[in-house]
Amino acid sequence: MPLDPDYSYDPGMQVQLSHPSRSVEIKGPKRAKDLLRELNLVVEAHLVIRGNELVTEDEMLFDQDQIEIRPVISGG
Repeated sequence: MPLDPDYSYDPGMQVQLSHPSRSVEIKGPKRAKDLLRELNLVVEAHLVIRGNELVTEDEMLFDQDQIEIRPVISGG
Protein backbone atom coordinates (compact mmCIF):
# COMPACT_ATOMS: atom_id res chain seq x y z
CA MET A 1 0.00 0.00 0.00
CA PRO A 2 1.64 3.27 -1.05
CA LEU A 3 2.02 6.02 1.51
CA ASP A 4 -0.14 9.08 1.06
CA PRO A 5 2.26 11.97 0.28
CA ASP A 6 0.07 14.28 2.37
CA TYR A 7 0.22 11.96 5.39
CA SER A 8 2.47 13.08 8.22
CA TYR A 9 3.11 10.87 11.21
CA ASP A 10 2.28 12.68 14.42
CA PRO A 11 3.83 10.69 17.25
CA GLY A 12 2.26 10.60 20.67
CA MET A 13 4.02 10.77 24.00
CA GLN A 14 6.54 8.02 24.68
CA VAL A 15 5.59 6.17 27.86
CA GLN A 16 8.03 3.80 29.55
CA LEU A 17 6.49 1.36 32.02
CA SER A 18 8.09 -1.10 34.38
CA HIS A 19 6.66 -4.32 35.84
CA PRO A 20 6.51 -5.58 33.14
CA SER A 21 8.99 -3.40 31.30
CA ARG A 22 7.49 -2.02 28.09
CA SER A 23 7.21 1.13 26.05
CA VAL A 24 4.00 2.47 24.52
CA GLU A 25 2.99 5.53 22.56
CA ILE A 26 -0.13 7.39 23.73
CA LYS A 27 -1.78 10.37 22.06
CA GLY A 28 -2.05 13.48 24.21
CA PRO A 29 -2.81 15.87 25.57
CA LYS A 30 -4.26 14.26 28.67
CA ARG A 31 -4.00 14.50 32.42
CA ALA A 32 -1.59 12.15 34.19
CA LYS A 33 -4.47 10.37 35.96
CA ASP A 34 -6.26 9.80 32.63
CA LEU A 35 -3.08 8.31 31.17
CA LEU A 36 -2.88 5.87 34.09
CA ARG A 37 -6.54 4.93 33.70
CA GLU A 38 -6.10 4.39 29.96
CA LEU A 39 -3.29 1.96 30.78
CA ASN A 40 -5.51 0.23 33.39
CA LEU A 41 -3.22 1.28 36.23
CA VAL A 42 -4.35 2.35 39.71
CA VAL A 43 -3.74 6.11 40.01
CA GLU A 44 -2.77 5.98 43.70
CA ALA A 45 -0.33 3.10 43.14
CA HIS A 46 1.86 4.70 40.44
CA LEU A 47 4.22 7.65 39.99
CA VAL A 48 4.24 9.60 36.74
CA ILE A 49 7.58 11.17 35.83
CA ARG A 50 8.12 13.63 32.95
CA GLY A 51 11.82 13.98 32.20
CA ASN A 52 13.27 14.12 35.72
CA GLU A 53 10.23 15.64 37.42
CA LEU A 54 7.44 13.93 39.30
CA VAL A 55 4.07 15.20 38.07
CA THR A 56 0.76 15.37 39.92
CA GLU A 57 -2.26 13.43 38.73
CA ASP A 58 -3.92 16.61 37.41
CA GLU A 59 -0.97 17.85 35.32
CA MET A 60 -1.36 17.83 31.55
CA LEU A 61 0.92 15.62 29.48
CA PHE A 62 1.60 16.33 25.82
CA ASP A 63 2.68 14.39 22.72
CA GLN A 64 6.29 15.60 22.89
CA ASP A 65 6.71 14.44 26.51
CA GLN A 66 8.90 11.53 27.58
CA ILE A 67 7.03 9.82 30.41
CA GLU A 68 8.04 7.10 32.84
CA ILE A 69 5.54 5.30 35.05
CA ARG A 70 6.78 3.54 38.17
CA PRO A 71 4.82 1.57 40.75
CA VAL A 72 4.81 2.97 44.28
CA ILE A 73 6.78 0.63 46.54
CA SER A 74 6.35 0.83 50.27
CA GLY A 75 7.79 -1.22 53.04
CA GLY A 76 7.97 -1.28 56.74
